[in-house]
Amino acid sequence: MNTSDDLPSPVPALFPARGARERVDDLLTRELANANERIARGSVMPRLDMARFRQELAGFDFERPQSVEQLLAWSVAQLEHGAVHMTHPRYFGLFNPAPVAPSQWADRIVSAFNPQLASSGSSPAPVEIEAHVIRAIARRAGLPADAAGHFTASGSEANYTSLICALTRAEPRFSAEGVRAFSGPVALYTSRECHPAWSKIAHQAGVGRSALRLVATDGNGRMDSHALAGVVARDREQGVVPVLIAATAGTTGGGMIDPLASCAAVARSQGVWYHVDAAWGGAALASERLRGLLAGIELADSLTIDAHKWFATTMGCGMFVLRDAAVLSEAFRVATDFMPSNASSLDPYLTTVQWSRRFLGLRLFLSLAAAGWIGYGAHVERAVEVIAQVKSRLQARGWQAINDSSLAVLCVVPPAETGEIREIVRNLLSSGRAWVARSTFEGREVIRICATHGETTLADVDELVSALHTAG
Repeated sequence: MNTSDDLPSPVPALFPARGARERVDDLLTRELANANERIARGSVMPRLDMARFRQELAGFDFERPQSVEQLLAWSVAQLEHGAVHMTHPRYFGLFNPAPVAPSQWADRIVSAFNPQLASSGSSPAPVEIEAHVIRAIARRAGLPADAAGHFTASGSEANYTSLICALTRAEPRFSAEGVRAFSGPVALYTSRECHPAWSKIAHQAGVGRSALRLVATDGNGRMDSHALAGVVARDREQGVVPVLIAATAGTTGGGMIDPLASCAAVARSQGVWYHVDAAWGGAALASERLRGLLAGIELADSLTIDAHKWFATTMGCGMFVLRDAAVLSEAFRVATDFMPSNASSLDPYLTTVQWSRRFLGLRLFLSLAAAGWIGYGAHVERAVEVIAQVKSRLQARGWQAINDSSLAVLCVVPPAETGEIREIVRNLLSSGRAWVARSTFEGREVIRICATHGETTLADVDELVSALHTAG
């Protein structure tokens, strides 16, 4: 036991002095910039010898300290060679964009201060910044001035929150008794082209996967509102309790937007919570030219938008926005003495799924403040133009567009003589020249191409088209 009046010194490897910290920070900044330039010139696909990697990894037994400079260089190298590069300008894949610079700077700021956003009592400025951004998004969507919400770790968490809110509003006893409080089995409704996470959400919420109704589409990837009305009515006749209708604004497979106003009318007539999953397509609200595509979103009880998709922040930055903040307070209420709370505010630990929370909202706050709606609108419109260029070039080579999206997703099939889709995608990915996904749209196998990178050029488009055409 140390009986002197002095404490042991902090561990230098964990808490370096300012000079050492600045040297390492500068080194890391340069290493990352160099890696990013190499990635843009190289393969989109990982180029990693897994056997050698595992052997190297096994050597980290954590028995002896190692040079942090060497560790950082090693870590950058593993990510440079051991991951599909969403930051590559020819990544035309899932909704995982290259993050905008202000978002990356926000992450560095947040990591340095590391605020805990469970309570406005401990983090008044960060909590208010996030609330300010949520209100701005709500206004842009046409929701009332008193709309509220919060940032989430993902779109799935936001969609899950919508179901909890729907169950809470539908049955006051749900909070205490769960689904036993309902007069019959509950059901939630979304399109068969919805994100498959809804099945996990039904399981997670305790209503069971069989509670999820996948409604027929109109043949072009949009939920059929007439079919929706029929399914809900038949369920009621059989003693089922409908609790939530979730329309999709920007489907994963084809970038389609469900008839938002018509779905809202069904929900209103049935007294059911109406949610819009705009995880990806919600960013179209930034564009004056495109925001009309989301007409009807203003009728939602709640909506999901992922800033880490088309808003291009760093990963893990979702948003849940809702019309009636009181429902959140009821859904997630809890009592404790140890939290520093502010009674005049809606503390996040009292209104969200999470307790301990990272300061996510600074990523979108800095990006929106730096670019404004006009800048983000230009970003979104540019992605749509990238896909239009891909479409016209592929059609000139005999390819067929299968979906009819006004957003930045294209589903295509090759000319009959080119080869099978599975083989084309496999050959393309093996080449490392670009990245696309093999998917299905309305039951038909397609190649799915999505514009995700804000700096993709026409040269990248031409390279993608050439690579696709020669991959068959």
